Amino acid sequence: MALSASKIAIIAGVAFVAWTVAATGLVLLPKALAPAPVQVADAGNDAAFGARIKDYLVTNPEIMLEVQDALEKKYRDAQAQKASAALKDNKTALFQSEHDIALGNPEGDVTIVEFFDYNCGYCRKALADMDTIIASDKNVRFVLKEWPILGPDSEATHVVSDAFRKIAPEKYGAFHRTLMGSPNRATEESALETAESLGVSEAAIRAMMVAKPATQAFAEANQLALSLGFTGTPAYVVGDQPLGGAVGSKALGEMVANIRGCGKTTC
Repeated sequence: MALSASKIAIIAGVAFVAWTVAATGLVLLPKALAPAPVQVADAGNDAAFGARIKDYLVTNPEIMLEVQDALEKKYRDAQAQKASAALKDNKTALFQSEHDIALGNPEGDVTIVEFFDYNCGYCRKALADMDTIIASDKNVRFVLKEWPILGPDSEATHVVSDAFRKIAPEKYGAFHRTLMGSPNRATEESALETAESLGVSEAAIRAMMVAKPATQAFAEANQLALSLGFTGTPAYVVGDQPLGGAVGSKALGEMVANIRGCGKTTC
């Protein structure tokens, strides 16, 4: 089983702290639980030294949990700082990109950005969340950011979608809801059929695909998603808060209310 970067860091950190504890007698446990300091002579024999480390950790396993918790918190804090910097440095690309379209109120006072893939099952379930937000709050601007990450069918579908948006932006909401609301896998063929059902011909779509390729739009979305620490879809940005996963309309609505109330997603 492959280990994530954070877990590798945790294991390395635990090993280092274990060595430090065994070598110096440093106590990290609460005072009531702390054992007497360990007196360790020069490491000398590596096998003997390793055995002493093992004995200490087996005798005091609580220290492993404490170290793991501390390292995980440090990792989360570092990721949060990285995402915060990415939000600050990419506001225009996130909220006002020429490659995106906004549903709901284009002049709304709060913007929600959703990164999605037409073949993401959770994105399909989250379609209802978007519609609930838009229907219940007439002052929300809902930006859809196309991020095709689920294989060739997804990429081909999004290429058609990008061309459709450029040709008929006023119909993009209907196009998006039709494809995302389908129980079938989205493909280039199904996207073209949806476009034609809304009055945009396959010939027009293919001409736009050549004239104005989707390459730059997808590259921008990918760069933004990775800089924010997203690993899948759906993913959101609400105010100053990046959110991974289908968090639901209730949570999104509460964040919108908080932004209006105190300027942050959490008051």
